[in-house]
Amino acid sequence: MGKGFYISKSVGVVAIILGAGALATIIALSVVYSQEKAKNNDNVLPTDGGSTKPPVTTPAPSNNPWDKYRLPKSLVPEIYHVTLWPRLTPDETNNLYIFTGNSTVEFKCAEVTDLILIHSNKLNYTKLENNHLARLTSVNGDKAPSITKSWLEPLTQYLVLQLDGKLSKDHQYQLFTEFTGELADDLGGFYRSEYWENGERKVVATTQMQPTDARKAFPCFDEPAMKAIFHITLIHDAGTVALSNESMSTGHGLQTTVFEPTPKMSTYLLAFIVSDFGYINNTIDEVSVRIFARKPAIAAGQGDYALNITGPILKFFEKYYSSKYPLPKSGKSTTRIWFKDKYRPTFANCPESSSGGIPSVFISIIYWFGNLVTLRWWNDLWLNEGFASYVEYLGADEAEPDWNVKDLIVLSDVHRVFAVDALASSHPLSSKEEDIQKPAQISELFDAISYSKGASVLRMLSDFLTEEVFTLGLQTYLERFAFKNTVYTDLWKHLQMAVTANGTKLPDTVHNIMNTWVLQMGFPVVTINTTTGVVSQEHFLLDPDSEVTTPSQFNYQWIVPIKWMKTGIIQTPEWLTEKSATVQKMKASGEDWVLANLNVVGYYRVNYDVNNWRKLLTALSTNHEAIPVINRAQLVDDAFNLARAKIIPTVLALDTTKYLSREREYMPWDSAIGNLDFFFLMFDRSEVYGPIQDYLREQVTYLFRYYKNMTDSWTKVPNGHMDQYNQVNAISLACRTGLEECQNLTMGWFTQWMHTEINPIHPNLRSTVYCNAIAAGGAAEWEFAWSKFKNATIAIEADKLRYALACTKQPWLLNRYLEYTLMPEMIRKQDATSTIVYIANNVIGQSLAWDFVRARWSYIFSEYGGGSFSFSNLINGVTERFSTEFEIQQLRQFKEDNAEVGFGSGTLAVDQSIERTIANMKWIAENKDTVLKWFNDQNKA
Repeated sequence: MGKGFYISKSVGVVAIILGAGALATIIALSVVYSQEKAKNNDNVLPTDGGSTKPPVTTPAPSNNPWDKYRLPKSLVPEIYHVTLWPRLTPDETNNLYIFTGNSTVEFKCAEVTDLILIHSNKLNYTKLENNHLARLTSVNGDKAPSITKSWLEPLTQYLVLQLDGKLSKDHQYQLFTEFTGELADDLGGFYRSEYWENGERKVVATTQMQPTDARKAFPCFDEPAMKAIFHITLIHDAGTVALSNESMSTGHGLQTTVFEPTPKMSTYLLAFIVSDFGYINNTIDEVSVRIFARKPAIAAGQGDYALNITGPILKFFEKYYSSKYPLPKSGKSTTRIWFKDKYRPTFANCPESSSGGIPSVFISIIYWFGNLVTLRWWNDLWLNEGFASYVEYLGADEAEPDWNVKDLIVLSDVHRVFAVDALASSHPLSSKEEDIQKPAQISELFDAISYSKGASVLRMLSDFLTEEVFTLGLQTYLERFAFKNTVYTDLWKHLQMAVTANGTKLPDTVHNIMNTWVLQMGFPVVTINTTTGVVSQEHFLLDPDSEVTTPSQFNYQWIVPIKWMKTGIIQTPEWLTEKSATVQKMKASGEDWVLANLNVVGYYRVNYDVNNWRKLLTALSTNHEAIPVINRAQLVDDAFNLARAKIIPTVLALDTTKYLSREREYMPWDSAIGNLDFFFLMFDRSEVYGPIQDYLREQVTYLFRYYKNMTDSWTKVPNGHMDQYNQVNAISLACRTGLEECQNLTMGWFTQWMHTEINPIHPNLRSTVYCNAIAAGGAAEWEFAWSKFKNATIAIEADKLRYALACTKQPWLLNRYLEYTLMPEMIRKQDATSTIVYIANNVIGQSLAWDFVRARWSYIFSEYGGGSFSFSNLINGVTERFSTEFEIQQLRQFKEDNAEVGFGSGTLAVDQSIERTIANMKWIAENKDTVLKWFNDQNKA
C-alpha cells in the first residue's frame, strides 16, 4: 500500500481486474483530493512526524520457543485451505459480531522437531475429537505424531502444540483447526466496517492483514518469508457478494463462494470482503476491470473515473516493469485478483462528481514490488512502501499528464518527511532485523520515514542513475526474485549491474552511495560558499542543541549528488563525497547567483553564504520566474527550516515571503503557507498574531483578486490543475487573515445554502468555505452542517463537512464534537482520531482536545487498536502547538501516567512531541521579539 490510505480501513470501492485467457493483477488506485490529502496526510497510513528510533528489543521472558517473537525455521507452510463465515448481524446471545472458520495448513518439516508453533491472536478454538485445539495428520501416508498438549500464548500470539514424537525432515503434514473470532470494528485482521445508506446501517466484513493481523483471521505462519498458496472459501448471506485475492471458482447456492488458489504469497497480502456492493465494469485489451462500491455510489457515477483510468495505468506499469501481470499464465478464462485493493469511498469520485472537488490521481503500485518480490523481514519495509509511494506519482502523471502531479512529491513527501527526519529521535530507513521483533515494533515502522523518505531517496536514486538505468535494474531484480523474498541490498546489486551495462559514471558503487542514505538517520544540509567555492555538508538537526545518541557507521556523512544552476543556466552536476570540497565553478561574482538541488531531486537542504542569499532574494523580487517553480518552493522551505535550526537568521527566512504578492504558482504559495503555519501555531495565542495577520492579508489580497478575475467573480473554475489548488489557498488564507471581502463571500454562499437547501459552493471550494463559514457563524451554522454531514450520501462531501465542523469558535460545540468522536454511531471509528486532530488544529479546540485525549487515553487505546497507525498522528496532532513549560510538564506526566497502558504506534510520537515542545520553547524565547518587530516593520512599509 502506498501512503494516503490503509488497505482496508475503509468501506469504499474495490477494483477488480479480470483476465480473459491471461491473468491480471490488481492496481491499487486511489483518487485523492488535494485538500483532503492536506488535512489527512498524516492518516495514511503514514504521519506528519510519527517516527523516531525503534525501541530496544525487550528480552523474551524465557528460552522457550513459544516465548520468542520469531518463528523457528523448522516448519515451512506450503498450502492453506481456509473457510470463513462472517456474520453481518450481531449474535443474539452476546450481541457480538462474529465469524467462524476452519483451516487446514499443509507444511513441510525442514528441521526435525516435536513442537508446532503457529501464529494465532484473539481466536477461540473448538476442541476436536482428540481433546486438543488442532488435529495433525501426515500427507506422506505414515502416522503423524500425536498432540500431547495444546495451548495459546497471548503475549507472543502463538497456538502451541507439543507432540509425542518428532516430525520427520522433508515430510509433509496437515494441521486442521476450527475457530471463532470476533468480527470487531478494530480495523485489524478480519473486521467489520459500517456505514449508513438511506437511513439503514450497513455492515461490511473486510480485512487489514498488514503487518501482523492475518493471525486474527485464521491460524497461520504470519511472517513475510513464509509464503504459501491459499485456497479461500467464504460463506456469506444471500444478497451479498464475496471478493478475495483470486477469482471466484464455483458458487454453491447463494451462500458459499470458493476462490481459485492464489499464487505463492505472504499472509499479509491476503484480502477478502463480504458486502452488498454493486459494480461497474469495462474491458481493455482482454482485461476486464470491475469497480465495486456501495450501490448508490455506483449509481451516482462515483466509480467511473477509477474505471476509466485503471486499465491505462495497468498498461503503463507493465511497460515500466517490462513485465506482464506478475502471475502465472492460466489456460482458463477466469476472474483472478492477486492483491485486492479497497479504496476509501472518498478516493473514488470522478472529476465531474458533484462533491468530488479537485482530483489528484495517486496510483500505488506495490504489486510487482512487494507482492511478486517480498521483503524477507519487516526491517526492510521501507523498500516496499517507499517504492510504492514513489511510483504512484509516475502512474498519476501517466493518467493525467497535464496536471504536473509528479512535482507534488516535493511538498507531499520530501518536505513532509524532512520535518521528522531532522529530529534527533529519527531512525534509519533500514533497521537491524533483531531490533524489530514484536508486532508493536513492526507497527511503528509504518511511518513517514518508511513511506516518504523511502520515496524521496528512491526518487533521488532514479534521477542520478537516469530513469532508463533505474528501470533496467528493477526489471532484472523482479525477474530474478519473482515469488521469492529479498533484502534491500539485492536491489542495489541489480541496479549496479544496470549501471555497469550502461556505462554510467558514478563516484562510487550504488551500494556504497545508497547505504549512506539508508543505514543512517537524517539528512545533510549542504552549504555552498559562492565566494570561496567551498561546498560542505553536516547533519541537519532542527534543534541544534539536541543530542544524537544513535551512532552512524558513516559519521553522519553522505555521498551527495548536486544538480545546480548559475544565474538561470543549468550546470554540470557535481558530487560531494567528503565532508567538504572546493568546487571552483560554484564561485559567483557580481550579479551571478548559485542555486543548488534543482527541482529538489536530492534528499537534502541547501544553505548559502549571506551574499548569495541576498542575490537570490533579489532575483525573487525582480524576476522570480528566473528560478524554477519547485526551487522557489524550496527556497522558502529551506530558509524557514534553516532559521529554526539557527543556521540563518529568522528574518532572512521571512524575507523569502516578501515577493509572494507577485507569485501566482501553487507550490511556492503552499510552501510558504505551510511554513508560516508554524508561526500561527507558535503565536496565535500571543500579541504577535495580529501583525502576522495584517502582513499576510496584504500579501494574499493580490492572489485573491487574481483568482476573482480569472474565475469571473468566482463563477468559473480555473482551467489549470495547479490553479485549482491555488485558488483554494487564496480563499483559505484570505479568509483566515480576515480579508472582509473573502469572509462575506464564504458566509454568503453558506447562508444561501442554508436558506435554499441548494448548495451554490463549487466542490473545489467547499472544504475551505464550510470551515470559514462555520468559524464565523454560531450554533445554527454548526447544526446545519452536522445535519448535512449525517445525511451525506457522497463520502468526500461527508469528509469535508467533518473537517469543517471542527472550525467553530464555540467551545461548547467543540466539546460536544469531541464526545461524538468516541461514539461510532456519530463518527466512524476510522475517522475518530483525525477528527480529534482537526479540533486540535483549531486554537480554541487545542486545549480541549488535549484534555479530552489525556482523560480518555486508556479507552481510546483499548477500543481503537494499539496497532492503529493513526495513534502517532493523534499524539503529534494534539501536541503540535505546545510551547510552554506547563505543556511540557503535562506531556511528561501523560507519558508517565500511561506507561502501563501503552501508546502502540504512538509510542515513538510521545518522545518526538516532547522533543518538539522543547525546541518550540527555545525558538519562541529566542525569536519572539525579532519576529514581532519584523512584521510590524513590514506593515509600516
